[in-house]
Amino acid sequence: MESRAFSPADVAPMALIELRKVSKRFGRLVVLDEVDLSIEPGKCIAVIGASGTGKSVLLKHIVGLLRPDSGEVYFGGQRIDDLSDRRLIDSRKRIGFLFQSGALFDSMDVLDNVSFPLVELTKKKPDEIRQIAAKKLDLVGLPDVGARMPAELSGGQRKRVALARAIALDPEAILYDEPTTGLDPIRSDVINDLIVKLKHEMSVTSVVVTHDMQSVYKVADRVVMLNAGKLIFDGTADEIRKTSVSFVRHFVEGKATAEELKELE
Repeated sequence: MESRAFSPADVAPMALIELRKVSKRFGRLVVLDEVDLSIEPGKCIAVIGASGTGKSVLLKHIVGLLRPDSGEVYFGGQRIDDLSDRRLIDSRKRIGFLFQSGALFDSMDVLDNVSFPLVELTKKKPDEIRQIAAKKLDLVGLPDVGARMPAELSGGQRKRVALARAIALDPEAILYDEPTTGLDPIRSDVINDLIVKLKHEMSVTSVVVTHDMQSVYKVADRVVMLNAGKLIFDGTADEIRKTSVSFVRHFVEGKATAEELKELE
């Protein structure tokens, strides 16, 4: 790694999210290889790397959708990778997850989609739930779409509705899986602005998996890069922009290496 490697001894006591020597494989494919990562509260970290390098797998370990083959995962100082699904519910309430596809329920209108976590995971009354859902839609800039169906919305609007649902429970952390994929540059910038806005207005910790370097430069306090299951870069957006490591630089600049170009011959 270009910057010094993290170890459990380096983990700040105030870290909200910690991965300690986390490894995960699917068959013979090693996706995460003894990854150490610590994320402080209120920060935004971007996770970059080529397709298939374990970025989304890392997110799923943080929220408990996957469990490591070895290593430990902590959220808010509590180890979560060894909890039962029932005991994981409390931790998951504290984490919002924006799926790459948005994953809205097509059979529900927008307000019901945003209300869903509140209905399922709280004992709030229906009127209060609808008020909260309406406020979240307002927060993402969609105050007037509650009665519409997901199919009636643009791709950017669906992403914002999904984000409103992700923050319905006022999470401490939001995990974004390729939040700008499939969006044009203008709509992508709207999502980037929302990531920054929510970080400040809700004081949330943000983990953004992305290939979009413009998004990285706009939202990230810190950037880590995965390759072959290992962290090979950990630094600021300005540091990665100026990196002298050729493999990292080629990715950041979107340029194929000589070896990759040769494969096309």
